Amino acid sequence: MSRFVTPALALSPTPDEQAAQAFVSSLRNHVLNPLAAAMKARFEAEIAPSLPEGATGRDVHAAMRGDRLFRFYSAARVKAQDMVWASVRPIIDRERRSLADRFRALAADRTTAGTLTLDPGLPIPKNVAALDVHRMPGNYHLDAGADDLAAGALYENGLAVFSFGLMGETLDDIGQSIALWLRHRLPDFAPDAVLDLGCSVGHQTLPWKRAYPDARVTGIDVAPACLRYAHARAQAMGVEAHFVQADATRAPFPDASFDLVFSSMFLHELPKADIRAVFREAHRLLRPGGLMLHYELPPNAKLSPYDGFYLDWDSDYNSEPYYRGYRDLVPADEVARAGFHGFFEASVPSLGWYGADAIVAAADADRAEASDRLGRLGDGVTWYCYGGFRGPAA
Repeated sequence: MSRFVTPALALSPTPDEQAAQAFVSSLRNHVLNPLAAAMKARFEAEIAPSLPEGATGRDVHAAMRGDRLFRFYSAARVKAQDMVWASVRPIIDRERRSLADRFRALAADRTTAGTLTLDPGLPIPKNVAALDVHRMPGNYHLDAGADDLAAGALYENGLAVFSFGLMGETLDDIGQSIALWLRHRLPDFAPDAVLDLGCSVGHQTLPWKRAYPDARVTGIDVAPACLRYAHARAQAMGVEAHFVQADATRAPFPDASFDLVFSSMFLHELPKADIRAVFREAHRLLRPGGLMLHYELPPNAKLSPYDGFYLDWDSDYNSEPYYRGYRDLVPADEVARAGFHGFFEASVPSLGWYGADAIVAAADADRAEASDRLGRLGDGVTWYCYGGFRGPAA
């Protein structure tokens, strides 16, 4: 899977380790495509007819819990998730010193003028510190001190195995797809400053610098080792970006500092109160006319009960306890609650799967089409995004 990983930070797996990673990717592909399709067919033929009218995703889950195929699917998916991390973690443990050396060299290279600002005193929020989100051992905030990249390396290498090619050659299909969509949707929008909330290792941060080369692009996260990795990765790719250790509910920037505030698969990892705090903070940080834009999971109200149940699987089995609660929210209501106007939502085709022409065509639409591919990592995925605009200063 090293072909999906930033070359300057790539690990050196043995042939056996490479084979193990390829097997795990194939297993996840099998679970999320043919096995998931078989489970849905079983539901429609044998379980759906017995559900009452108006059944919800929770009702579907209750009805499916005793089904042998669902139990097999869930066991296989949980095991495959654990195998993702197990397939890369020993290599990282073996190469920690090499990764630290590479970080120091890349950080010292001033060919690219990116920056890294860490805050050792920043409290790690409980929703991060108390969980192994995505069943990732130690979670994203784990840090062994100066120059440590292990958590970032675990995430990038794990994501390469996890996504079996669906995230693109540089694991940034979401950012590339949505940035291209926005450029065609709002051709006169030219942000001077872009902020990516919960950026982890910067996969979805860097596409904004490529889309808007004159903009200052900043990513924030609470995880120091992920931010070191993000900085090293950007330096290695020759993309100027700035990474800051900060909590998105109280970002260390003045009012009206940005024209675009973005996040990717971040909000569903937060409790409801923090989601609303992030929205209020985005409103504070945006200049008049600025745009808040989130790539996220589609809300339950936009999907069939079965598809809602399918996406909410992670809330019960993948160490993501806030997942379902987030998806029960109504995005338009939350955007308005924070003071934004001009709410929009969109289904953005995956650039890698459908190509640029499909994204340009989607930019002419003004809605998010409901489908069982929306927000679902599998063949034919489409990305769901939504947002709103900050009005003029009072």
